[in-house]
Amino acid sequence: MKAKYYLYRILSVILMVLLSYIIHALAEILWLKYADDIIWYNHLGIGMCALHPIFQYTILILGIIGGFFIGKVWWRIVYIEKRHWRFKKDKN
Repeated sequence: MKAKYYLYRILSVILMVLLSYIIHALAEILWLKYADDIIWYNHLGIGMCALHPIFQYTILILGIIGGFFIGKVWWRIVYIEKRHWRFKKDKN
């Protein structure tokens, strides 16, 4: 059960990191659309980005922390409290 727990938490973090990259892309699109003067920054050592590195790292760190806590909360809801569709009891 511990392996399942850790896999669930790791996959939650990966999901939130991927969602944070989507948010990063949308923020950069808006920034490029409305900015007058664009300064290009190095993005995590692999490319160029118009957002300041503080915003880049903040979005990434929030994705990691959010994934950690979302995994913790949903593990409790699904596997400990069993509050999901598979365990609903008939009211009849």
